[in-house]
Amino acid sequence: MMPELCGLSLLLALPDDVFAIISRSLSPTDICNLSLCCRTLSSVVASEKVWLSQCEMMGIVPHRDLIEWRKGMSSYRALCRFLVSVKPLLGIWVHQNPELGNVVYVMPGLVSIVGCRIIPQELGPLGIDDGPILWAPVFEIIAGFDGSFFFFLHGREKGNDYVYPGSIKGVHKNCNILLLEVEAGQQKNGNVLLHSKSFAFASDNELSKKISRSKSQRMLGQCDDKVPFSRLAFSDRRKLIEIVTGHIRDSVPDSANESLFPRLSDDNITLLFDRRTHLLQMHSRGQSCFDWKRAPELLSDSTKLQLNEIKRSLDHSDGCRGNSLNGADQTKSIMRKTLSGYFRSSLKQILGKSPSRNGSRILSKSSSSSGENKHAQLREFLRSSDTIGLTLHASTAKLSSYRAWPNMHDSRFALYKLPMRVPKADQEYAGIWGGTFGWPPGKPTEDKPGKALFFLLISYEESEGRKQLIATKILEGTHYVLHPNGSAMFIVNIEEEGSQDPFPWDVDADSNPVIVKHVFAGEGIANGYGFRYPGSKPGSLFVIQNGILAFIWKESRVVLTMQRLNLQELLKKGDRVPALPPITNFSYLTKSYSNVFAAFSNASTSLSSPRQRH
Repeated sequence: MMPELCGLSLLLALPDDVFAIISRSLSPTDICNLSLCCRTLSSVVASEKVWLSQCEMMGIVPHRDLIEWRKGMSSYRALCRFLVSVKPLLGIWVHQNPELGNVVYVMPGLVSIVGCRIIPQELGPLGIDDGPILWAPVFEIIAGFDGSFFFFLHGREKGNDYVYPGSIKGVHKNCNILLLEVEAGQQKNGNVLLHSKSFAFASDNELSKKISRSKSQRMLGQCDDKVPFSRLAFSDRRKLIEIVTGHIRDSVPDSANESLFPRLSDDNITLLFDRRTHLLQMHSRGQSCFDWKRAPELLSDSTKLQLNEIKRSLDHSDGCRGNSLNGADQTKSIMRKTLSGYFRSSLKQILGKSPSRNGSRILSKSSSSSGENKHAQLREFLRSSDTIGLTLHASTAKLSSYRAWPNMHDSRFALYKLPMRVPKADQEYAGIWGGTFGWPPGKPTEDKPGKALFFLLISYEESEGRKQLIATKILEGTHYVLHPNGSAMFIVNIEEEGSQDPFPWDVDADSNPVIVKHVFAGEGIANGYGFRYPGSKPGSLFVIQNGILAFIWKESRVVLTMQRLNLQELLKKGDRVPALPPITNFSYLTKSYSNVFAAFSNASTSLSSPRQRH
């Protein structure tokens, strides 16, 4: 008789298929820890079937697409490493400006994820389900052969489409803000040191090297600490990003720019893989950063002038520091002058006299120094660096929000993530909905051939012990904005059935009888106190069969109809339009109430805003 198998022997004796099924109850981290137990077990958990199961459990890419993605990766383990890295980035990201065209949806491409800006638009003749959705690329993150990741910003300048390669500073597990920044680095033996890998996904050797390097850097003292990019003044941050994007840009063949998503045709898959190879080669050539002190000939005259000013500032500050024979004596002298000037000016103010010219100059210096403490100097950021490059920083910040809409900073090149909740029993309507005014839902009528397409985020909150359903507007398809971003199109009390007023229509667009499942009373947005502070008027939310929601204002009888959206499928079938210049394409910081993409959509959106004309 064969000896009974138990413990590790039983685990090792299992067929690969059975072990892959068991491993589905483990996380990627658990499997990595399991591989550290012994060499035999390490070879077992390295099975392709085990890591394919882990990729499927991520729920990011369906099985048929995972097979295609594997062709561009060294293993399913490398593919899983990439999926784990980018999963926190998937979803909807927004910015306050402009009021139209501020929604960026991040979704899988081909061995990549793509950030797509959804263009404000009217409803197509085929309705929401079959009509093309206009979109423009904002950025891509492409997987390397070993599961590392590479960042590319999109933009359009002088009639040409470009990509701007960069690195990724890190992706926090619960990141809620995406920052476009410039990273300062150094060269070693003529090779640029890139930072496109995070600690979480580095190999063991790379991790030990980084840890030892970080220890040695800490031993050098605080004088070598890097100044964070976020501490620079807004004008300096914009200047650096403009300089970097002006140098690192590169074009992609037009044939490879038509689509960023895989389709059924083999030609499309081949073009996407060729395009990926081109972009990775661009990154490997070191085009993601450059030696800013040499000011290469490829730079424009204005960029050279900016760099020369920065270098002169650095040289001047270094010279002043070098001419100081005794820093301590100089500091004491400055303190004595500042204090004496302060007491002289204070005494003259008491006596009713104006301060002297020297005194005012001293006071202005002290006030400017206090202002300078608020922002770091550009020369401090660049002093110990040779290279500068573009980087994407996905971090976690404490953000306040109002009705699911985050409160945003006005001077950051940033995108903010909308909190998405999975529908459940007590929150079955949570998620993204597409809405249009009028009945029947989702299709234009003869008297109104063009209807604005609204994107609404439905969330739940408790107020005064009552559970409320809130439909927050995040995108509006008009030619000028009617309601501010983050405003509630309607709020209803979800715990109490509303009035028994009958639904005004008996049939839907297909002449099927309308069956109302629930009715909830609430209030809908109205003109009230103006654009920024709208009022509200009573209405009712009707839950209709086939997943249709309809809110009807009681007084005006206006109806807003909604249905759930599958943004991934809509964008894959949608039409791509050209992007804005790279920096404004990432986050458009200028306030605008009209559609900044008007030139690329339809005729109605090309109208200028009455508010802007005024």
